Amino acid sequence: MNTEIRGVHYEIMDVDKELIDKKLSRLHFADGDIIDAHFTIVKEKKRFKTEAMIHFRWGHRIFLHVNDFDLHHGIDQLFSKMEVRIGKEKDRVKGR
Repeated sequence: MNTEIRGVHYEIMDVDKELIDKKLSRLHFADGDIIDAHFTIVKEKKRFKTEAMIHFRWGHRIFLHVNDFDLHHGIDQLFSKMEVRIGKEKDRVKGR
């Protein structure tokens, strides 16, 4: 899986990259199904908007985002959402 992490109005620090890499292990159940994962962290005044675009090998994409005042809590919420949505997408494809 290819990952890209970028910041808008925010400089991505090594701590942020390590946290996202650590959280990616939660998606081990979809290792062969996800081609790319693009993460964007946007700083808006006093809060952070954390976004993810996931590209599947069968051509489907999902977009998720979370708004939070604490960046690391927002990343954790984003990965919780990702687990659910990726699981649903895998079930949908299996059902075909």
